[in-house]
Amino acid sequence: MNRGELIHQIKTKQSYLCVGLDTDINKIPKHLQSTTNAVLQFNKAIIDATKDCCIGYKINVAFYEVLGAKGWDYLAETLAYIPSTHLKIADAKRGDIGNTSAQYAKTFFETYAFDAVTVAPYMGEDSIRPFLEYENKFTIVLGLTSNIGANDFELLKTSDNKFFYEKIIEQTASWGTPENLMFVVGATQSNQLVYIRKLIPDNFLLIPGVGEQGGSLKEVSEFGLNDNVGLIINASRAIIYASSKEDFAEEATMVAQQYQHAMQPFLNQ
Repeated sequence: MNRGELIHQIKTKQSYLCVGLDTDINKIPKHLQSTTNAVLQFNKAIIDATKDCCIGYKINVAFYEVLGAKGWDYLAETLAYIPSTHLKIADAKRGDIGNTSAQYAKTFFETYAFDAVTVAPYMGEDSIRPFLEYENKFTIVLGLTSNIGANDFELLKTSDNKFFYEKIIEQTASWGTPENLMFVVGATQSNQLVYIRKLIPDNFLLIPGVGEQGGSLKEVSEFGLNDNVGLIINASRAIIYASSKEDFAEEATMVAQQYQHAMQPFLNQ
């Protein structure tokens, strides 16, 4: 999927919602937990329930790796079930150098055919370059995260009185273009979005943390949207665990629709 196709999907769906498939076998409804391929059954039901309201899915690789070889099978089958019209993000946060980085890029862009993958930028350009060499793929760089630990490094001031995250975003943006680079910005950091948009006015931002983690859809949309939308809001637990009962899919639809309806006014301003 390229940038133009993504923008078209957002405008057609009137939604910039991405559903996070952070599927934990211990949190899915109990009536599924003892069934064969419970994770896959759950994921398929969530995808069927939300595909009309969202433009993409983010698979958090950690929730599949933990299950060993079977988990990777679930990941592959989940990926294959997602419609081709939807952006497919591997939330893997990889970051290494040389041939190792090239193998990570090949894993998520060829072996598993994701459209995008999250990466950590702290080892520099050679750790990201192999991902950027793929056409019609997105490298999503950790920009400013919403965890407490962001204060340890990302929000430190540098010698020229900039935040460290600003230096990271500014430098990383020069390695690619809005056609192949996105950035992760936590929703609880919406007060920083004005500065981030000055640094990268055209790149898409992947925004986790709206809802369950306290981020405001209104604030993120007002500060983060650009002329070509430029935002993807990820929601995971609020949607996939909207109910722990047999009506979990119906409840997931309702919550996804609420996000979609809340986004429409911002797209039509």
